[in-house]
Amino acid sequence: MPLVLGPVVDNETRCVHYHSSLDVIAIKFKCCGRFYPCYKCHEECETHPVEKWPKAELATAQIILCGCCKSLLTFLEYSGHGDRCMSCGANFNPGCSNHYDIYFDVEKKKERITDEI
Repeated sequence: MPLVLGPVVDNETRCVHYHSSLDVIAIKFKCCGRFYPCYKCHEECETHPVEKWPKAELATAQIILCGCCKSLLTFLEYSGHGDRCMSCGANFNPGCSNHYDIYFDVEKKKERITDEI
């Protein structure tokens, strides 16, 4: 399992900023290649700005870590399965889609992305 950095509060990737029962993912940041539970954790631990994942890589790069089963997912796998892990069925926080534009080159609301990327 990749090392998850930042102020993590449990072994399912929850952090001091987001720690509901649904906050069970970590994101691999394009800028540094490190996994953090959220952008706030990244800001607290790194000295560089967040770099967004380009659309061209969202279908192939394994950039989401499920904190429950430890599976690595692409953005399309993560965002395209009804806020659930496609590997273990764990529920993900649907509110995370409000922050997609921080991490990924997509619109703020869930953008329908097809395999035509």
